[in-house]
Amino acid sequence: MKKLWIPLIALALFACNGNQDEGKVDSSLINITETANGDVDKSQLPVIKFKELEFNYGKIIQGEKVSHTFTFTNEGKSNLIIASAKGSCGCTVAQPPKDPIPPGGTGKIDVVFDSNGKSGMVSKSISVLSNCEPNTVILTIAGEIVAPTTTETK
Repeated sequence: MKKLWIPLIALALFACNGNQDEGKVDSSLINITETANGDVDKSQLPVIKFKELEFNYGKIIQGEKVSHTFTFTNEGKSNLIIASAKGSCGCTVAQPPKDPIPPGGTGKIDVVFDSNGKSGMVSKSISVLSNCEPNTVILTIAGEIVAPTTTETK
């Protein structure tokens, strides 16, 4: 009887885990050619084509947040899946599409840069990982941050 309880308890613990991966792309859908088993027909892969790879926001005052949308098209022959889009630091946050982009379809990656605590010329990168060849595209958001001047009065 004791031998039966151990597997049942283990099953109950793992079964109640819930769906913690909701909204995430299943990594089995990402075909990275460098790690794929067997030959991959590269002519059938999706092709990501961004309208622009760099955005210059010009001069801003320290503490301002800058938002920009990078748009792209899938010029390939299969669904384009963005696995992740990550900023080079915590001050740059990117929101990629969650759904696959069909051939000929368009998508967007919304980026927000928080200039709080930064000054001078700043350039931040966003690494976009997808099922294309090559599998990583680097986007850049840059500009100049001007620290506010304070005047003391006596």
